[in-house]
Amino acid sequence: MNSKSNSQAMETEKIPRLLAQLAIPAVVAQIINLLYNIVDRIYIGHISGVGAAALTGVGLFTPILMLINAFAMLAGSGGAPRAAISMGKKDNKTAEKILGNCFALLILMAVILTVVFFTFAPQLLTLFGASEKTLPYGVAYARIYILGSIFVLIVMGMNPFITTQGFAKISMMTTVIGAVINIILDPIFIFVFNLGVRGAALATVLSQAVGAIWILRFLSGKKTILHLRKENFRLQKDVILPCLALGISTFVMLSTESILSISFTSSLSRYGGDLAVGAMIITSVSQLATLPLQGICQGGQPIISYNFGAGNKERVKKAFFTQFKVCTIFTSCFWLIMLLFPKLFAGIFSNNTDLITYTAWALRIYMAGIFSLGFQVSCQQSFMALGQAKVSLLLACLRKLILLIPLIFILPLFIQDKVFAVFLAEPISDIVAATITTITFMSRFNGILNKGSKM
Repeated sequence: MNSKSNSQAMETEKIPRLLAQLAIPAVVAQIINLLYNIVDRIYIGHISGVGAAALTGVGLFTPILMLINAFAMLAGSGGAPRAAISMGKKDNKTAEKILGNCFALLILMAVILTVVFFTFAPQLLTLFGASEKTLPYGVAYARIYILGSIFVLIVMGMNPFITTQGFAKISMMTTVIGAVINIILDPIFIFVFNLGVRGAALATVLSQAVGAIWILRFLSGKKTILHLRKENFRLQKDVILPCLALGISTFVMLSTESILSISFTSSLSRYGGDLAVGAMIITSVSQLATLPLQGICQGGQPIISYNFGAGNKERVKKAFFTQFKVCTIFTSCFWLIMLLFPKLFAGIFSNNTDLITYTAWALRIYMAGIFSLGFQVSCQQSFMALGQAKVSLLLACLRKLILLIPLIFILPLFIQDKVFAVFLAEPISDIVAATITTITFMSRFNGILNKGSKM
């Protein structure tokens, strides 16, 4: 597709069909991206003799991983909607400035994060709950992954700019190519070369490097609408600050995963020991719901942002409500499957019978409110697509910082089964946050459309 056909599709194509064209590749990409997080764990969990300890150690790297992802999406999720709104106004020059500034910011952040996390990896993993038994595995995995974090930042930060131009299939291929390489290299490095957790980390880094090269070649090639240009790499306040203001909500959502992970692991370690901490592989299972949701909303974002910039209120409304229905149906189905077959999903990550049984029990509690996530994510992401930075940030803080993290520590004070209380904090915060977010969005939607886009 070229610039003209993409723009015409945004303005005239039937919304359900356009959403499918953009969302399906994005959902596939998110599911495949999930493989980056879980394939390593699947192989590591089956390393003979040390699988359970290695799996727990690598799992403790999750807070650092989420922080790296958060900084990537600070630029990507904030810049891509701004670029789409500019494209809707037929101002591709400004959109390219946004693209170039966000890329420069990603490189700067990569340098800083690599130095900080590599230096303090042992201390951070200990803080997150690593024991003498699990710490060596966590450090071995973390330091190799951290050295390749520049590739992660480029892939996650730049891919939204490809999707927002309407090139959803190209965006999908970024993760497809990387995931295939990762799946091939993992067993070779872990078992054939006997590198263990280091092999898993190395396979992931190499696969992300290939994805980064793919993205940079596309954004500097002939097919893209917006091009990476050196003259746009100089950071400008009036360009980058609005992107950061919008992206901060996604940054908060992802970075608080680190605080959340620390809160869960520290509480579970206190009340249930290493087995309870190991059961936090349920976070990888929960990503089977959250990442496809992100993919659906990534498909809806260009439609909402472009038509919002173009002043087409009815298409914005149609796009939102179509996205909202799809998200709600998906999470309702996922919720039912989780409650019926928890042991099936727990068994993916380990062959340890005790860990599987414990995790299956925890899954039913943890996932009890997952059906409401469709409301929460669809509305919160639509605020971002409409350029509503402040309310998006507030709602991003609501579920985790205001509700979930305090509940993790408060509920065990009132419930006799302490581990049950820790896991129960998740569904309570899911349902309360979804209710507040949906009411807030519905009450403000028409007012935002009537006011129009102001950048």
